[in-house]
Amino acid sequence: MKIISRLAFSIFLLISLWGEALAQIPQVPAEMEFANMIVRINPQARREIQLDVDALYRSPKHFQIKLDRVKLYMPIVEREFQAVGVPQDLKYLVIQESGLIADAVSTSNAVGFWQFKQGTAEEVFLQVDRQIDDRKNIVNSSRGAALYLKKHNESFDNWMCALVSYQMGLGGAKGYFGTRYNGKRIVDIDRNSHWYFKKFLAHKVAFENQLTVFASAGSPRLVEVKVQGPTTLSDLAKKYKVSEEHLQEMNKWTSNGKIPGGRTYSLVFISTDELDFKPAIVEKNKSTNPATSTSPKYSTANSYPRIGGNTSKSTQPDQITVNELDGVQAGKTTTQANFADQIGIKEKKFRRLNDLEAGERIEAGEYYYTEKKKTKADVATHIVQPGETLWSISQKYGIKLSALKAKNRIRRDQDLKAGMVLNLQEHRKRGEDIPIVPIRQASKEVVAKNTNTSSQGNSGRMQSSKSQPTASSAGSSLTHIVSPGDTLYGISKKYGVTVDQLKSWNRIGNQNIISVGQKLTIFKP
Repeated sequence: MKIISRLAFSIFLLISLWGEALAQIPQVPAEMEFANMIVRINPQARREIQLDVDALYRSPKHFQIKLDRVKLYMPIVEREFQAVGVPQDLKYLVIQESGLIADAVSTSNAVGFWQFKQGTAEEVFLQVDRQIDDRKNIVNSSRGAALYLKKHNESFDNWMCALVSYQMGLGGAKGYFGTRYNGKRIVDIDRNSHWYFKKFLAHKVAFENQLTVFASAGSPRLVEVKVQGPTTLSDLAKKYKVSEEHLQEMNKWTSNGKIPGGRTYSLVFISTDELDFKPAIVEKNKSTNPATSTSPKYSTANSYPRIGGNTSKSTQPDQITVNELDGVQAGKTTTQANFADQIGIKEKKFRRLNDLEAGERIEAGEYYYTEKKKTKADVATHIVQPGETLWSISQKYGIKLSALKAKNRIRRDQDLKAGMVLNLQEHRKRGEDIPIVPIRQASKEVVAKNTNTSSQGNSGRMQSSKSQPTASSAGSSLTHIVSPGDTLYGISKKYGVTVDQLKSWNRIGNQNIISVGQKLTIFKP
């Protein structure tokens, strides 16, 4: 009798515990919001989705492991989606695709956090070669996924269709959906709805409430810093006081522990220490000199323009972004008509997008925009450098020329002076003078408000010159025409200047790219 009683108690206890576990599993609602849409789910579809939710919770241990990864990486995913303009609800797709495992590989050879095949990865400007695989980089792959989803949504004006196209491809999704959901803001889900979207809803239901729990002090957090190559994980491990093995585990996008030159890379690692970093925020440059350790007031922002995408094909349309806008690099000096025809855009529209006057030539090596520039830049101010014009500054930051002039109440290049601090976001008050700072001091200052830098390039009109290095008309500068075999280092030694000065004077970013025939302005020391 006692044995039966104990058995009954054990069964009761198990049932109670199981009931408690079930009570913690979120239940699929009959109606939910998704990407500014209302999704109505009928009972049969709710049961189907609930089975997937229950499966995700079946092993508390495995669910917690996945949840830990989600909490670690999701702030970066959210940031990149916000930057591109993709609704935050779509972030749960990364859990469905890879469980946030950096080197996940599917049976169809899709790789990384967002499960890109190589061809698709290159379409969204990810680098995939023997040295670097951006598909395993949470920052770049999330930006690529956002670009992919946003581009497909332009065909549907419906984020459900765009999301399913992530699995089927654009052509497949168009064939499956047709146009019946285009522009719709209320969607009904039933047993015939696409399985991929229903599985996505299961992941959204399973994880969205879990992400509202704030991490306690001392919890592991993801630190992101921007690094320039060439360097190695071994050197970076010493710099950031973490183990090389940990950096290798967290940065599988570099295949051999070596980071090549040519662009900026996002390095991530986990920390529980109170380091002088914020989660998923770019490292701030700091002065080691106590006398100059105060926060700078102005910025030269030499990291602009920010060039992203497939820079190896920068002269082809739809391959790169310039300050997060669609852009293209001129491969040779030509006319506006020829260049516009080459990139498939009407000449008048191209001229309007780039604030060009009729007849101005397109300069080799320059970056031009193929979509509207912004009314304000991502950085608050710019310190005018020698040789810059209002146009070159507007191109450098992707800000409309008219907006730059209006914000600073300045209309002519003749009124620009080296060291002037121009506003790039706020309008200058009426009657307020434009401050001027010493140019030597200005070139060393770093903006505290720059928070999202990426690959860099050169921008702005080149200075006119003769075929050989000659003095400028003002007698204060020289022009050097790049010859085969020239390097920035060699040119700097020839004229007794620094590489950084060359880059600043000619708006050359950290890619250090110069081309044969390019004209470099060199100011006399």
